[in-house]
Amino acid sequence: MMPLSMMEAGKPNVIKKVGGKEETRRFLENLGFVVGGTVTVISETDGNMIVNIKDSRVAIGKDMANKIMV
Repeated sequence: MMPLSMMEAGKPNVIKKVGGKEETRRFLENLGFVVGGTVTVISETDGNMIVNIKDSRVAIGKDMANKIMV
């Protein structure tokens, strides 16, 4: 398991765990970051990422990406 922030672009990965405080986890789950879901990194700039989740593109910061384990 490793944080989403360490994944390379273009490879789909399965979410194993979503960490952080309860409100952070709920926020990420509302965006589609749920355990068992597939996430693909589209691009990464200075730690900020654009990812593909549930047929949507979502931009997240490095601190959020570090809470999502794949």
